[in-house]
Amino acid sequence: MANEIIYNPHVSVDCVVFGFDGERMKVLLIERNITEQNELYNDKKLPGSIILADEDLDDAASRVLNELTGLKNIYLSQFRSFGSPDRTKDPRDVLWLENTMQLKIGRIVTVAYVALVKIDRKIQVRQGDTRPTWVELRELAEMNLAFDHAEIISKGLDHIRHRMDIEPHLLFELLPRKFTISQLRTLYDTVHQTRSDVRNFQKKVAQWNYVVPLDEMEENVPHRAARLYRYKK
Repeated sequence: MANEIIYNPHVSVDCVVFGFDGERMKVLLIERNITEQNELYNDKKLPGSIILADEDLDDAASRVLNELTGLKNIYLSQFRSFGSPDRTKDPRDVLWLENTMQLKIGRIVTVAYVALVKIDRKIQVRQGDTRPTWVELRELAEMNLAFDHAEIISKGLDHIRHRMDIEPHLLFELLPRKFTISQLRTLYDTVHQTRSDVRNFQKKVAQWNYVVPLDEMEENVPHRAARLYRYKK
């Protein structure tokens, strides 16, 4: 058939999408519900799937992310491949994928992509057995994630941290257009897994000529209003 969709059951893409809500850094996950032996099993996974047989990897990542979350025009950066034979050692993961794709699945190599988005981007809520949800990074340690997705997220954060050391402007991809120094410090500390001294961080920011103070203050906040800043490209 001319329009038959043919998949490659040995290669997949997974998208690590980080966001920041002004207080906490989060990662976008897909919640899935699996019925096994008449019992409902629930866990989370990265937005990802196997690729089409004739599909470019970058195109596959964009397609899969859009299909599962509704996100479009997101810059996805390929950062690493994961191919350990143990990635599919949990038979539940393989069975779920086989049932979903209607294909026999063997060992899968996945190509991982990372993206930074403002968390106010519209996420499309899907019906059925999967739906996208934002999850705080600090909650991941207590979660049961599919496949080796906990490792992929950890390596994705390492990649972002390294890139931000080289390209500091990437930090501002996660902040609102107008932000406070406290929001910037919280995000900086989360990415770098540190705890900055407030005064020292303010001195550091004062040396960044691309962080511009505004003649505006926070509004409608339950605490003392802080000055707002913006990033100057």
